[in-house]
Amino acid sequence: MTISGRLAMLFKAKASKALDRAEDPRETLDYSYQKQLELLQQVRRGVADVATSRKRLELQAEQLASSADKLQQQASQAVSAGREDLAREALTRRSAALEQLADLGRQHASLQAQETKLTSSAQRLQSKVEAFRTRKETIKATYTAAEAQTKMGEAFSGISEEMADVGLAMQRAEDKTAQLQARAGAIDELLASGALDDASGPAKDPIQSELDRISSHSDVELEMARLKAALPAGGAPAAISAGQQDSDTARPPQPEPTSDPFQSAENQR
Repeated sequence: MTISGRLAMLFKAKASKALDRAEDPRETLDYSYQKQLELLQQVRRGVADVATSRKRLELQAEQLASSADKLQQQASQAVSAGREDLAREALTRRSAALEQLADLGRQHASLQAQETKLTSSAQRLQSKVEAFRTRKETIKATYTAAEAQTKMGEAFSGISEEMADVGLAMQRAEDKTAQLQARAGAIDELLASGALDDASGPAKDPIQSELDRISSHSDVELEMARLKAALPAGGAPAAISAGQQDSDTARPPQPEPTSDPFQSAENQR
């Protein structure tokens, strides 16, 4: 195959595929139905034209028949008047009129046959057009329902072009949101650790931060001491009391203190 032949085949294939995507069966059916209606109108006009021609021939035949009768009477009158020449002329004209009448009869029969044929064809075509219209509407309704069902299925499954664009937009928004959240968390951690300074607040150096931490710890210890001092006498928790009793039991007895310091020193020696 030559290059030009391959290019022509490629162009035809591309054009056929593009036309197939752009073609709407409903529009094609409507166009076909419109063309059939136009054809039916043409056939009906043909029937009307043939009927008109037939009617004109009938009128001409009536006029010729009336003229032939009149010429017959005139020929009789001319013979009665002794005018054979006039009678012969009248009979000659009558003969020509009868020939025309016979020719009109043949034309009338031909037109009658054409009219009958066209009328039958118009009736059959009308039946086909009505059947096509019913079939067309059924196919259009089925196609519309299938198209709607397909779009719904694609929308639910997310494979349609519109829903795909929406899904991509949502995914990008979620990714950006997650990235911003991660960035905000990282900045908070850096600010808490002191790696970054808070530009909106007063400047702090590491020594001041350490002093603030020690001050906070001292405040906690003072608060704990105040809470312990606020406890009533003998109101220590049971667990602590039990622990103290155990420690007292395990501890060896100590000598009772005396009031004499010299005696205490002697005992110590």
